[in-house]
Amino acid sequence: MSTLIYWFRNDLRLTDNPAFTLASQQALQHGLRLLPVFCHAPPETTRWGFARVGLHRQRVLADTLLDLETQLRSLGSAPLHLHGQPANVLPALARVLQASTVMAEDIAAPQEQGEVAGLRAAGLTVQTVWQSSLLDPAELPFEVTALPAVFTQFRTGVEKAAVQVRQPLPAPSTVAPLPAMWDADSDRISHPDLAQLLTSNWPLAPTNKGQEAMNIDALDRVSLPYHLPAFQGGERTGLAHLRRYLAAKLPHSYKATRNQLSGTDYSSKFSPWLASGALSAPTIYAELKAFEVEFGANDGSYWLWFELLWRDYFRFLHLQTNDTLTLWRQGQTGVPLVDAAMRELHQTGYLSNRLRQVVASHLIYDLGCDWRAGAAWFESQLVDFDIYSNQGNWLYIAGLGTDPRGGRRFDVAKQTRDHDPDGSYQRLWLQG
Repeated sequence: MSTLIYWFRNDLRLTDNPAFTLASQQALQHGLRLLPVFCHAPPETTRWGFARVGLHRQRVLADTLLDLETQLRSLGSAPLHLHGQPANVLPALARVLQASTVMAEDIAAPQEQGEVAGLRAAGLTVQTVWQSSLLDPAELPFEVTALPAVFTQFRTGVEKAAVQVRQPLPAPSTVAPLPAMWDADSDRISHPDLAQLLTSNWPLAPTNKGQEAMNIDALDRVSLPYHLPAFQGGERTGLAHLRRYLAAKLPHSYKATRNQLSGTDYSSKFSPWLASGALSAPTIYAELKAFEVEFGANDGSYWLWFELLWRDYFRFLHLQTNDTLTLWRQGQTGVPLVDAAMRELHQTGYLSNRLRQVVASHLIYDLGCDWRAGAAWFESQLVDFDIYSNQGNWLYIAGLGTDPRGGRRFDVAKQTRDHDPDGSYQRLWLQG
């Protein structure tokens, strides 16, 4: 019997998890085994010398994963904890299981997209489901590629179009069985090819619930006491906190108190559960609307919707950037000079200095993308790549370097008239 791998990412919940629900349904319908997996990234130090994931985040993640594991075990399943980068450990796992398909949530961020690309490059079929936003991108009153550049315009457009939030899904009542090679004695898959990939320190002992990470002197002053049972990570605690917050009618005072600096109730504190995916935005919204029906709506409860929309807007900006960056890289922006230049770069690994400035300016100022993504593409392609010159020039164009004018925005139409008036360069690279 074949196995479907479900890769938990930032969706560490069972309630309203469309990707996991779909994986469960497909496995049951097709008689497949289902193996939930979480990949623990190796400790990483940033270039500035501190840990990328500090003790606070580690503690909350551990509590969240323990809660998820408890819920899965109640359904006769269990997550396999792997140690390493997904692009390395998931293909190795798939080979052992003779599996070919991985399902996961879609995350529109460069590193996360790169992880999926790595799995596909290893020959796996990866099915991703977009699910982290309140609103469905397909239901927006504009294409994501045409997302308004100002949040107020985005909010006004969404509210005027009365875009509906989907109803949250219940947690699956049944989960397909674990792979046959799951060893009940060791409570994991025992296989020599996986010995180096399985985490050796899981489950993590929930010692002191975060007190080892938090300064002891801060325990009585903390605004988010994640070391206490009522605020620790995990879906069940998140749902309980959401309902406690609503039962206390705190949404009515949210707008008035949200800018305070200290305390547990001046703001919603939904963010840690949203960040790990222990709570979904549609779940919060559905509970909030039920609250408004029972107790009435005011500026405070509206402002919670307002903040959830901000959260969506940042996600859709990443979707827009990913789409736009791809079009720029492929020379399909619709701007002839830019497209010709990007095709020359991709096909030959070289570009004139003038065109490097033009396409960089177009990416930053006309397409609204992150200069660092463009700098990374140049690094990938240029045969004369030099780290100092590349970073320096991109910073210069972006207005973050030595330019006293605060950035250089090139008028592409003028550049075309000045440097390719007869269109010969454009024809050279755009034909065929």
